[in-house]
Formats: sequence, C-alpha cells, structure tokens
Amino acid sequence: MITFPLAVVKGLLSTLGERRFLLEEFSVGCEEDQFDNLEKHTQWGIDVLEKFIKFVKERTEIELSYAKQLRNLSKKYQPKKNSKEEEEYRYTSARAFLATLNEMNDYAGQHEVISENMTSLITGELTRYVQELKQERKSHFHDGRKAQQHIETCWKQLEASKRRFERDCKEADRAQQYFEKMDADINVTKADVEKARQQAQLRHQMAEDSKAEYSSTLQKFNSEQHDHYYTHIPHIFQKIQEMEERRIVRIGESMKTFAEVDRQVIPIIGKCLDEITKAAESIDHKNDSQLVIEAFKSGFEPPGDVDFEDFTQPMKRTVSESSLSNSRADGKSEPKFGGKSKGKLWPFIKKNKSPKQQKEPLSHRFNEFMTSKPKIHCFRSLKRGLSLKLGAGPEDFSNLPPEQRRKKLQQKVDELNRDIQKEMDQRDALTKMKDVYIKNPQMGDAASVDHRLAELGQNIEKLRLEVQKFEGWLAEVEGRLSMRSEARRQSGLYEAQNPSAVNSCAQDRESPDGSYTEEQSQETEMKVPATDFDDEFDDEEPLPTIGTCKALYTFEGQNEGTISVAEGEMLYVIEEDKGDGWTRIRRNEDEEGYVPTSYVEVYLDKNAKGAMTYI
Repeated sequence: MITFPLAVVKGLLSTLGERRFLLEEFSVGCEEDQFDNLEKHTQWGIDVLEKFIKFVKERTEIELSYAKQLRNLSKKYQPKKNSKEEEEYRYTSARAFLATLNEMNDYAGQHEVISENMTSLITGELTRYVQELKQERKSHFHDGRKAQQHIETCWKQLEASKRRFERDCKEADRAQQYFEKMDADINVTKADVEKARQQAQLRHQMAEDSKAEYSSTLQKFNSEQHDHYYTHIPHIFQKIQEMEERRIVRIGESMKTFAEVDRQVIPIIGKCLDEITKAAESIDHKNDSQLVIEAFKSGFEPPGDVDFEDFTQPMKRTVSESSLSNSRADGKSEPKFGGKSKGKLWPFIKKNKSPKQQKEPLSHRFNEFMTSKPKIHCFRSLKRGLSLKLGAGPEDFSNLPPEQRRKKLQQKVDELNRDIQKEMDQRDALTKMKDVYIKNPQMGDAASVDHRLAELGQNIEKLRLEVQKFEGWLAEVEGRLSMRSEARRQSGLYEAQNPSAVNSCAQDRESPDGSYTEEQSQETEMKVPATDFDDEFDDEEPLPTIGTCKALYTFEGQNEGTISVAEGEMLYVIEEDKGDGWTRIRRNEDEEGYVPTSYVEVYLDKNAKGAMTYI
C-alpha cells in the first residue's frame, strides 16, 4: 500500500499553485500587453500614411486649381480679335506683355504636370500599399491571437489535470485515515476493515493515475509554452517589425518623390521665367514713342507771332496776315500755314460749322428705297436676322447663304437616309422573326409583330417623303449655284472685251476724293413690285460692292462657296454678315465667295446705296 503524507501533498499543491500564478502573470503581463501595444502602434503608422496621402491629394488639388486660375488669367488678358487691340500690339511693350501671357500659360502647364505626377507616383501607389499593409497587419495579429488562444487552451487542460490530481490525492488521504481508524477500532469486524483497506488502495491507485496524467499534461504544456514564447511569438513579432520597417521606408521614399516631382519641373519653369525676362528686355521705349509720334503727328506748323495792334491812333487798325485773329475773322481768307491744305487748322482753333443740310422729303426716300436693287437683299437679310433671333429657322434653311444652305440640306438628306436604313433594318429583323414564328408556333405568335411592321412601314414612307422634299430643295440650290457661276463667267468675258465701259462705270460711281457718291450705275437699279418680296433673288445680276475689306489673316477657302485670301490683301465687300459669321467678298468679276467675318476688317461705304448694317 502506498501512502502520501499530508505534508507532502500540501507541499506539492502549494508548488503547483505558485507555478500557476507565475505562468498567468507572465502570460497576461507580457503577451497581452505587447500585442495591444503593437496593434496600437501599427494602426498609428497606417494613420500616418493615410494622413500623408490626404496631404498630397490636397496639394494636387491646389496645383490644379492654381494652374486653372493661371490659364483663365492668361486667357482673360489675351487680345481680342478686333482692329483696336490688334493695333495696340505694334508696340514692343504690348508684345512683351503678350509673350508674358503665353509663358504664364506654359507655367500653368507645369503645375498641371506636378499634380499629375504626384497623383500617379505618390497618391495612387501609397493608396494601394496601404490596402496591402492593412491586410498583412490583420494576418499577423490573427496569427498572434491564434497562438495565444492555443497556449491558453493548453493551460486550461493543465489546470483541469492538476485539479483532478489534487482531488484524488485528498480523497486518497481521507480513505487512508478512515482505514487506519477502522483498523484501530476493536469493535469493527474484520470484513469492514478489509473493505476500508480496499477502498484506500483504490483511492491511492486513482491518485497515482491522476499524477501520471498530470505529469504528462505538464510536460506537454511546458513544450507548447516553450515553442510559444521562443518560436511562434518571436516569429510573429519579427514579421510585424519587418512590416513596420517597410512602412517607414516607403513613406520616406514617397517624401523624396514629393520633392523630386517639384525639382523636375524647375528647369522648365526657369525657362518660362527666362523667356518673360527676355520679353521684358526686348521692350524698346524709343521705338514705341516713335510709333506714337508717327501715329498722332498732325503735320501742322506753329503759327507766326502775333503783331501788336495800336488802338491809340484813330487810323485803321492793321492786322498781320499771319495772325490768328485774321484767320478767325475772315473765313474766306486762307490761313498761311506753310502752304498746307485749306481744311487743316492748328489744333487749338475750332473749325467753322458747316451749314445744315436740308432734309429730303420722306416720299423721295421711299421711292429711292423701292427702286434700288440692293434694298431687296436688305429685306431678305432682315428676314434672316429675325429668324435667327427668334430661334426658329425655316425648314429649308433659306436663312443661310447658298453654300451653307446646300451643306445643311445635304446633311439633312444624309440624316434622313440613315434613319430610313435603321427602320428598314428593324423591319427586316421583325420579318425574319415572323417567319420563325410561322415555322415554329411554339416560339411565339406571328400576329404579334404585324402591328409593329405596319408602324415601321409608315415611318419609312414618311421618311422617304421627307427625303424627296429636301432633295428637291437641294437640287434647286445646286442649280442656282451653277447658274450664278455661269453668270460670273459671262460677266468676266464681257469686262475683258469692254474694259473701257467697266472703268467708266467705276469712275462715275467714285467721287474725286475716292468715296462713292449717291449716283449708282444703271445696272444696279430696277423696278420691283411692292408686294412681291420672296427669296427668288439669287438668279439676278451680280451684287454691287458696298465697301472694302482688309484680310487680317490668311484663309484657305477649301469648301465650295468660299474664297481664299492672303493676309493684308484688300478686297471688295458685296454682302455683309447676316448673323451667320460669314461675309461675302469679291476679288474681281470672276472670283467671289464667303470668308469668316473675324478674318477681315470691313470698311463700309456709308454713301453707297445698300450699305446698311443690320442688328
């Protein structure tokens, strides 16, 4: 029989309890706290990365906004395409300012490059890296929590085995004490003593088994604990450390890229600034002042000295012929300013007001209006302008010039043909579907598509009627254009055979000072019924000139109805802009056509009939 003294059992239990306390303290104090601290630190590292990404993103937005504002500023101060601002850029200071505006536009482009590079090289890359970092961090801490749960499970098994061993030892001790008590009692039968002895032996055997199981569980726990604290946890901590170091390196590289993106555009920005400096140095104040002198010099000579007038003598006062009072008192005498023209006076002397012209009766003006051919075109232009303002142009595009009208009609015909083709494709598809339904009734009802087929047929018929209508208008326009070209050709042949007649007509219309008079040649006058103002005026004689124009830019007239002009070329204006952005001009009797209004500077003859401006 094996007996365990009470002191030995109590000592063993005390040792086990002390070891349990130490293990719990180590586990809770080291592992839990370190995982919590590492988790907080790594989360802080991710927050730093996201903060840096947000910072770079806001910087890119600032760069884009700054570039947009610079471009708008440059565009705002760019010269408008009109004669006044174009003339201002004769001066070197204005050209330098224009060069500065262009360089600022390039300067804004470099800030857009900064924004694009930062977005692609920093924001995009770091955003993807942060997502990967979060996944890796989650995986590492999941492994750590899993290892911690495993060692806690092993510890619970050890605790259960130890409690079972403790309980069996206590029961074995009580059974031993009961056996000894029964054995010392003389009144107890031998059978009871034997039964107590067997019970004590059974309890001792159970205690031995519990001891062996506890010893085995303890050895297994010690092995798992050693692997946990010396292998698994250090390996997990090592991975977390490497992850954190990669994060630190990555944010450092991103900051370096942040600086490199700016450094890469510095040479180009410096070049832009150098060009601005070069433009400023090209300003020539002498040249600009000389241009001002040439533009505004009057050519007048200073007046002579004013002679003294003696009012003390009763004789007639004499006045110097060169005095200003003489020129002011006698309007008929010519001022002697070095032989200058009669109309040019010294700037400080006011010109005599011309007598008021007598107004003509309204009936005369109306008769002139009704008997002049250019006014017919004015009526038609007024009709076009009203239709454009009301936003409801005619269906046949009669408000447009002939060539533009032909293009619009051709586009409409092409569009209608495409619509017809679409409808026909749908009809063919439905017809095939109906055939399939007829052959296979289980797939569908063939009668269900009849209504749609009828609708498609009606639509196709309507579209074909529309095509015929627009094709008729198109043929009409093309016929007029061909007739007009033939009329121009015949007119050119006539002028080549009779140059004297053409020159005499032009001379009759031009006054000695080079401006047109009120007298028009007989070719431009015709009687027009007062009630018949339609659009059938394209078949008439060529239009008279109503002014001249100067080409501001070179225009290549590649489309039919347009004419090519060279920069600086002087041409005749025969029809003003009707609100569509095109002006009709003529080079000679054989060459005329439309040019963009913004490409020419028009000088209308205010005295010529038909030279009217429409609003």
